[in-house]
Amino acid sequence: MEQTEGGTVMNNKLKPRRPLREKHYWEEWTGRIYTSICVVFLIVVMFSIVYFVASKGLSTFFQNGVSLREFLSGKTWNPTGEPAAYGALPFITGSFITTLLAALIASPLSLCAALFMTEIVPGKGKKILQPAIELLSGIPSVVYGFIGLSVIVPLLRNMFGGAGVGIAAGCLVLSVMILPTVTSIMADALSALPKGLRESSYALGATRWQTIYRVIIPTVLPALLTGIVLGMARAFGEALAVQMVIGNAPHVPTSLLESASTLTSVITLSMGNTTMGSVHNNALWSMALVLLVMTFVFVILVRLLERRNRV
Repeated sequence: MEQTEGGTVMNNKLKPRRPLREKHYWEEWTGRIYTSICVVFLIVVMFSIVYFVASKGLSTFFQNGVSLREFLSGKTWNPTGEPAAYGALPFITGSFITTLLAALIASPLSLCAALFMTEIVPGKGKKILQPAIELLSGIPSVVYGFIGLSVIVPLLRNMFGGAGVGIAAGCLVLSVMILPTVTSIMADALSALPKGLRESSYALGATRWQTIYRVIIPTVLPALLTGIVLGMARAFGEALAVQMVIGNAPHVPTSLLESASTLTSVITLSMGNTTMGSVHNNALWSMALVLLVMTFVFVILVRLLERRNRV
């Protein structure tokens, strides 16, 4: 027992107990160990994937003797011919064209949707558009491909003639697929702006539209570009939806209505028909390595844009 100045008595039992401190000590160390194991496991898995894809992809050039220049710039893909040709330029070109055009289509629509939700009608806009956008992001890619094959391909065939499959159909399907991703990131960036920024612009006599395109958009431009880059990363790695509507023709397209192919589509179509360790199989792994490198490029671009995103 301990006597205080006011005459009250404080019981020593109210003091922290040592077993309780030891319990918290061991709980903290258990959490640290568990977190460290998870982090180490994640790092090991990541490096294992990179090592496996890189070793299989580079064996095409170091073990099988395929020229890197021929692989990147060759226009003929005939791995079973005599002589065999491993030119991946048609697939690389198809991937880049579909990705860039899909981003060009989806970016303005995503920006308008994000501005509508956050600046024009922030209350009703979020209640109506946000659930619809979340619904679009949850639809499987095979459903997008089937809709494109049933709706977009016949529409293009009736309007422009031909088979309807090709770069244009792939771009339209991809633009709808990346629309939720880009819109969500843009809307989050616009919502994170300080309210004082808008109020200061209004106080200087600017209208709502002047505030949007002269103050808000330039301020959050790095974050908007981050959303576009992430959407392009998803479009570049999409396989099934594009495979269903692009035509899968191994040549460099000269028109948006021509059939083409992408890296992901040729990998999914051919990987099951090759023998592990063969030149054909290793060439497909080389395409997977190109996809992996492009993913790293997109990640680096996102990190650089995030550094500039300072309000």
